[in-house]
Amino acid sequence: MSVVIALDAGTTGVRVIAFDHAGLPVASAYREFPQHFPRPGWVEHDAEEIWSAFLEVMTEVATELDRLGETIVAIGITDQRETILVWDRTTHRPLHRAIVWQDRRTADRCAQLLADGALELVRSRTGLVLDPYFSGTKLHWLLTEGGVEPGSDVAAGTIDTWLLWKLTDGAVHATDPSNASRTMLFDIVDGTWSQELCDLLGVPMELLPEVRPSSGRFGVTAPNCPLGAGIPISGVAGDQQAALFGQACFTPGMVKNTYGTGSFVLMNVGTDCPGPVDGLLTTIAWSLPGAGGAPPETTYAYEGAIFVTGAAVQWLRDELRIIGSAPEIADLAAGVPDSDGVILVPAFTGLGSPWWDPHARGAMLGITRGTTRAHVARATLDAMALQTRDVVDVMSASSGRPIMTLRADGGAATDLVLQLQADQLGVEVRRPRVAETTALGAAYLAGLAEGFWRSLDDISANWAVDATLQPAADRGAADALHAQWLRAVDRSRDWA
Repeated sequence: MSVVIALDAGTTGVRVIAFDHAGLPVASAYREFPQHFPRPGWVEHDAEEIWSAFLEVMTEVATELDRLGETIVAIGITDQRETILVWDRTTHRPLHRAIVWQDRRTADRCAQLLADGALELVRSRTGLVLDPYFSGTKLHWLLTEGGVEPGSDVAAGTIDTWLLWKLTDGAVHATDPSNASRTMLFDIVDGTWSQELCDLLGVPMELLPEVRPSSGRFGVTAPNCPLGAGIPISGVAGDQQAALFGQACFTPGMVKNTYGTGSFVLMNVGTDCPGPVDGLLTTIAWSLPGAGGAPPETTYAYEGAIFVTGAAVQWLRDELRIIGSAPEIADLAAGVPDSDGVILVPAFTGLGSPWWDPHARGAMLGITRGTTRAHVARATLDAMALQTRDVVDVMSASSGRPIMTLRADGGAATDLVLQLQADQLGVEVRRPRVAETTALGAAYLAGLAEGFWRSLDDISANWAVDATLQPAADRGAADALHAQWLRAVDRSRDWA
């Protein structure tokens, strides 16, 4: 028997999953790692803590695979994308904590770039917007205010690049186009690092990793890897692009939403790079090797990035103590027919798509003396569906492709959340049998490169539905709730 391993570096924890040929999990392990908040609006990770957590879960999964008699064919990596770090090539030690995608410390830098007229260049070359969400301004901060002196001994990269470096003991400094396209330094049309963008953001290009196709052999594991030595590392993709791949959204117009710490709606828009769309990002979904030695083929996606969904549930648990554990929110919220007019706008780190307002802040409106814990819980889940509707409305209008079905995944994709989503969108929402589609997508990319799966058709055949939620709410009531939500969003904007 043989399996493909996925290393999934999330925002709050790391996961290792072994998948069989049917795309089903055989063994898995998970560990949380610490979050660091040195100042309001700042979010950091210790890259060594991430690696230590991976060593633990890789050891656990390797032990289980040995017991089952399974062999590992390949390893795929998926990660939290815009989080960036720098390290010493000689000592392999990080030179500063990683700056996380949620971090807002470069909002003023982005505002200055906007005032200087840089938006058109950034939008046309990268498909992104001038927002501190992306890696480029974070990397500039590390090289100026973070105390890191650029030089030949300094390497930079997103978390996938760090994991490749550690797995190969420094032999490989590389990334894939889906991660590179989130840095604000990569030209998504030409498929190369842009000298013009590097100059604009003050980032020396020599710090950046080599960019290779998402599916293909990057290197092999070093002798000290708990999974074993010499295992091909053959797939890399950002977490949301990996989820699109794991959901088998291979046809233009197919859409998925991942409900995690944040929520990310992606639509496959094919192999021609579309122009920028207000409110959305254009991103590289993946790059696959061309047939018969042809150049790699790049697939693009529209993306709506929602910064806070599952993180709002953590807020109810950890700060407000309204719930004792995240799963409790479903029963609490289901205990009331609606939020009784309460609207929560969870703009804790600003608003992402389609607003792109780093100065927005969280707001809870409509509170009365009769507001209960259950109403707040319901408003929190409503916000997940309402934010997604905002994105889907723009996506459908811009692409000219009305969305008929939404494929949903992620830890917050419960029956109640998906029912609320179906009611808001007015279309069916389908959750697959395998919930960990991000990890599965990374495994598929690695397995394709090594012949474990022969084609995209093989992968599509593995996709199976776990639950389908149909719209059940009155359309007028759903639209009225959305209109009330938009009023609340307007009050949260440009606050800080």
